[in-house]
Amino acid sequence: MSAVESQMENFILYDEIGRGSRSVVYKARRKGSIHFVAIICSEKSKKPELTNHVRLTHDMKHNNVVSFYEWYETSNHLWLVVELCTGGSLAAVISQDECLSDDVVREFAMDLLKGLKYIHDSGIVFSDISPTKILLDGPGTLKYSNFCLAKVQGENLEEFFALGMSEEGGDNKESATPPKNLKNRTQGSLLYCAPEVLRGASTSISSDLWGLGCVLCEMFTGKPPFFSETFRDLVELILHEDPTPLVQKDPSCLQCSPDFQSLVLGLLQKDPLNRLNWEQLLQHPFWKGAFSVDFSSRGDADENTSVRCSIQLESGLSETAAEAQIFATGHRNLYLCKSFTLDNVTEFRPKSALDTDAKESIFLLSSRPTPRTSSAAKEFENSEIKTQDSSALEDLQTDAGTCIKELLYTESDLTVTPIMDNPKIMKNAPVRFDSKILCVSAYSVERLACMSSGEWSAFLQQVCAVLESVERAGSGATTSRAKLNLLCYLCCVCGHRDTATRFIHSQLFPVLIQQLRQASNWDIKTKVMRIIGLLACHSTELREDVPVIEAVAMFTELMRENFRNSKLKQCLLPPLGELLYLIGTQEEKKEHPGGLWVVPAAAYTVLMRCLREGEELVVNHMAAKIIENVCSRPSRCAQGFIVAEVGPSLWYLFTHSTLDALRVSAMSALCRITRQSTAAFQSVIDKVGLPSILSCLSGISRVQQNILTMFAAMLASGAHLHRLIQDRDFVVKIIRSLESPSSLIRAKAFLVLLQVLMNNREMLLLCCNSRLVMYIERDTRKATPGKEHQSGNEYLSKCLALFIRHTVRELPAILDDILTALGSIVGRKHPSSAQTRQLKQSLPMTVVVLNLVSSQIFRPQVVNEEFLIKFGALLNHITSIDSNETSLGNSVGPTASEELIRNTLSAVEAISQHPALLSRYHYTVVDSILPPLASLAFSKNVEWRIVSLRVLSDITLLLLSQEVMEEEETWDLEGKSSNTRMLTLITEALLPQYESLLQEPGPIPVYALKLLGSLTEHSKPITRSLKVQHPLS
Repeated sequence: MSAVESQMENFILYDEIGRGSRSVVYKARRKGSIHFVAIICSEKSKKPELTNHVRLTHDMKHNNVVSFYEWYETSNHLWLVVELCTGGSLAAVISQDECLSDDVVREFAMDLLKGLKYIHDSGIVFSDISPTKILLDGPGTLKYSNFCLAKVQGENLEEFFALGMSEEGGDNKESATPPKNLKNRTQGSLLYCAPEVLRGASTSISSDLWGLGCVLCEMFTGKPPFFSETFRDLVELILHEDPTPLVQKDPSCLQCSPDFQSLVLGLLQKDPLNRLNWEQLLQHPFWKGAFSVDFSSRGDADENTSVRCSIQLESGLSETAAEAQIFATGHRNLYLCKSFTLDNVTEFRPKSALDTDAKESIFLLSSRPTPRTSSAAKEFENSEIKTQDSSALEDLQTDAGTCIKELLYTESDLTVTPIMDNPKIMKNAPVRFDSKILCVSAYSVERLACMSSGEWSAFLQQVCAVLESVERAGSGATTSRAKLNLLCYLCCVCGHRDTATRFIHSQLFPVLIQQLRQASNWDIKTKVMRIIGLLACHSTELREDVPVIEAVAMFTELMRENFRNSKLKQCLLPPLGELLYLIGTQEEKKEHPGGLWVVPAAAYTVLMRCLREGEELVVNHMAAKIIENVCSRPSRCAQGFIVAEVGPSLWYLFTHSTLDALRVSAMSALCRITRQSTAAFQSVIDKVGLPSILSCLSGISRVQQNILTMFAAMLASGAHLHRLIQDRDFVVKIIRSLESPSSLIRAKAFLVLLQVLMNNREMLLLCCNSRLVMYIERDTRKATPGKEHQSGNEYLSKCLALFIRHTVRELPAILDDILTALGSIVGRKHPSSAQTRQLKQSLPMTVVVLNLVSSQIFRPQVVNEEFLIKFGALLNHITSIDSNETSLGNSVGPTASEELIRNTLSAVEAISQHPALLSRYHYTVVDSILPPLASLAFSKNVEWRIVSLRVLSDITLLLLSQEVMEEEETWDLEGKSSNTRMLTLITEALLPQYESLLQEPGPIPVYALKLLGSLTEHSKPITRSLKVQHPLS
């Protein structure tokens, strides 16, 4: 085991405490200590951002900044170990409380000021201050948590991202992003963005103070100072309008103080020169003198101490030498010299564990169930006892098949990433234009989005005129360069949804199609292809009059004519895919019964050819990505991909590619087309065999998720049903998926197992022997009453609820099968072969009964009056077998016979440990459970006698001491109370033979005396009987 892997195994993962679009946060513990931490598991596509976070925070030590400890890299994920903050985010606090008082805002804001002052004094601009990036620890201290978009003052963050990706090299496509998209990647939330940043300036200390003002306003009012549903309107508000008044939603709340209003308005000045600076901010009267004048100097002194320690550790300087160096260079420059400069990106690489097992199970997942003594478990058990009658179960019962189909696919299963400019597929060279020779005004995206209709029309006329201009003799090269430069400009401004939607609905789109058809210059054609792809990728709406089908046909024709030209196909495939996806999404949105656009069949044909063996991997990847995206929607457009060869073709790409990104895309595409038709996955099973597919359940987590989803979908459709539900290797492999750290994978595994058990009850025995109940108890902890609901586990909770409900409803039928099998051989010395077969099939299921009644999750739901009556009948059969009245050993062998008795007695012992159950059903316990136990107390088998006496002692002690037995006795039809019936049983069945128990060797007399002591302590009639019979003499 490598040193890194060994270090990673020092952490045990517990609950999932948060989830983002590309990351999951776990509560974890360092092994061998009580030091709890937060572990962030992120996709590798976020490596530039996380590297930036690490290089800025690895030396930070401040009470208002979340501490960074270490980070690791595996083949598919990055793992950050950071300080655990259990109080959630500031955004959650605001959402729950809606508004906070002046005093609470002041208390919170003081934490924010201390942290931000420390950050700024360290030479860092946070750049994206928002409530979601501010966490609370247990005592309620606010901490800045996410430095992914922060930067050093005066630094260009885009350059850092580009440098970090270049250091990774061409092999890492997970984190590569074309430079043209870096600007979008480094932009934070628009709601908290300062006006000067919107106009193109870099983020700064002043823009951070604007963001702080936005957060203060939101804490008091419950909403940001500027808000709009559309990008254009929000930009207009931030640039030109005053912030919303500082008025709380509840009219009964107090108005804000003049000091607070003055503070917020001072921070939200649109001109950064008029905005409050740090000196003015700290001396503002709102703080009531909390920040003294020397606060800044104290902060510097504290930081010098931190820097001094850092220098000594890194360079081995003495304390005096370190102080001299600080004095000579200044602490801020010192910080920059080592930690922040762009030349040292490689120093912050994570500890690598890329050679570890592909399962990425390097962090250990806690499988510890909730202790039986926990108060939460007791509350859960008691509450369940009150509600689990047969009518309540009938009310809960719904069509399980419908519920399963609703849970088959989650948002994560259908997540879509762009085909255009996807760094996991191919790195594209940046597109640049020369504004000096541009034949139209080089408006920014923001300016184009805010244009009036008149300005927009004039701009489009200029663009179309240049594109439609005819090359004249002697000026052809000049015209081509002008067109190419204009097209490059359009490439740069079409990547925003507002501008893209305006462009695609304008006269520009038909002109682009015309250029695609008529242009003789292939540079111009490829740029036109790119623009069309960007428009399709970023448009949010598509009117029926837009000639998208004409564009699809044109791309298809070009593909067919140049199919051997791989480079050209790499230009044609992304825009074609984006057009098909746009058509699919709009068909779903508009819900037109017959579809609005008819895609040519030739388009599907050329795309399927691109999946074939022998094509370049980039072409394969693009084709797979197109199928993945288009089939994520239930549209007519997706139906065109349902052909016989699609499943095997995608599986071939998955198994024969060495690129993880391509393998994930191929499997995701197969999963999504299985959603349209399960025949696609069925054809793969028929071709490669079930074992080959099951072997992939130990690989990349996303692949595991897709395979489990496809199995669940197949079982839900009834395809391959008999084959899958009878395959023990299949079931065992699915159960192993319950060990995954991913709650999503575990939920999918429960869905698959549920459908197996719905069609083959006997597989429940294999599941129980494979620790199924332990897995259920572990995952149910997240939904225990009293625990805060975690949205990341909602899907797992729903799947678990279905699984538990089905298992509870299966137990009566399992008991019926056991009783029927035993009843069929009563009085027979030589059972028939059919009866023997039934016994061998049914009797081992007592293991299932034992597992369920021993579980704190199942026990309160399965143990009821009906169960106890049936279980009493089973104990009567056990008594008959023990006395050799029923010949079971001849049929199934002595070992199976002993296991039946042992499991049954262990189950009744498990029930006897829970007084609430015995008290509720005391009448049934006395009538059905105690008589066979009294008989087994005199069994020839010492083990059975010990267990029976122990259980009898526990039950009688409880029932005799219960007030309900003394004062509110239950009477039967013959006028006998349950107390009387129990005493009669003891007097007639136990006491006459009790002397023989007391004379037995070993521990039997100990248990017999314990039972006797319970009887004499709580029952005077029993004491009188003892005086008459003298069992102790």
